[in-house]
Amino acid sequence: MTIEKQIAELEAEEIAIKEKLYRLRKQVPRFEVQDYLLHDREGRPIHLHELFDKHQQLILVHNMGKSCPYCTLWADGLNGLTAHLENRAAFVVATPDPHPIMNDFAKSRNWTFKMVSTAPSTLKKDLGFELEDGSYYPGVSTMQMDEHGKIWHIAKAYFGPGDDFCALWYLFDLLPVEDANWTPKFQY
Repeated sequence: MTIEKQIAELEAEEIAIKEKLYRLRKQVPRFEVQDYLLHDREGRPIHLHELFDKHQQLILVHNMGKSCPYCTLWADGLNGLTAHLENRAAFVVATPDPHPIMNDFAKSRNWTFKMVSTAPSTLKKDLGFELEDGSYYPGVSTMQMDEHGKIWHIAKAYFGPGDDFCALWYLFDLLPVEDANWTPKFQY
């Protein structure tokens, strides 16, 4: 069997496994989410239900804040997808940083997507993105608002190096020389 044929077979297996994973994630029982009080970039209070805007679905990215170069990498990549995402569902990035830090950092990165500060709410902890020691884990939650205004958590996934949420990893995998020590930086 040629290398090209082996690659094609593995890619087909990978797609099948991912499709199975996506279906399984959606089978996890949904649960009702409270209408958390958060803060927008200017520090104005905003409830979770308001983030849905005109949509019934919400993609909420759980960013770890300005101190994480990996979260910055993901957010930089998502910035270019904002219009596409918002055409399908509401899209918001949530950070534990207080709003002034969040706003200043977002401006320094030229991020155009909506952001909220989850401080001091328990949203990240309640959804499984804050660890017992108070540290955070990056990822994404999808939610749906029903006709009665109830908010339901539908699915979640965690972010990590090599995941499907950052196209960079796949491009690096195609390079001829590996660099296991590479990490994202705030400035190059």
